[in-house]
Amino acid sequence: MFDPKTFAFDPEKISEFFKQNDFTKQFAAFKLPEVDTEALLNSQKKNMDALVEANKAAAAGYQDLFKKQVSIFEETMSEAQKHLKSLDTTKLDAESAKAQAELARAAFEKAIANMQALAESAQKANASAYEIVSARIQESMVELRDLASNLNKKA
Repeated sequence: MFDPKTFAFDPEKISEFFKQNDFTKQFAAFKLPEVDTEALLNSQKKNMDALVEANKAAAAGYQDLFKKQVSIFEETMSEAQKHLKSLDTTKLDAESAKAQAELARAAFEKAIANMQALAESAQKANASAYEIVSARIQESMVELRDLASNLNKKA
């Protein structure tokens, strides 16, 4: 089973770390002529917030994926035990072989469907995180362009 001690990543703790440690104070004395350091720091804070949100989205997605994997494993083991109990090894005729082959085919098809569902869940988790980071990158580019434009105006 899942042990949170082995997977200690906690997006809430990371977010709290950045909230408790106001790095803008450390850079307050750092002044560059004609550069809006406040805007620059706010932009970087938004970047960190976006990364935290992306990590939260990815973590939630992977937790969902893990739960699905456990569910699939438990269901597969239950079905395998049920079929093994119903299997009559003393009766080895063509009809029994056909029934066993049909069970194997159905199990294989279900395994393929389960793998596809798991792959889609993983893709969804990655896509959610990517969308958050991608949107922030686009916003950040606009902010940097505006900062550069303001520098050119002052020069």
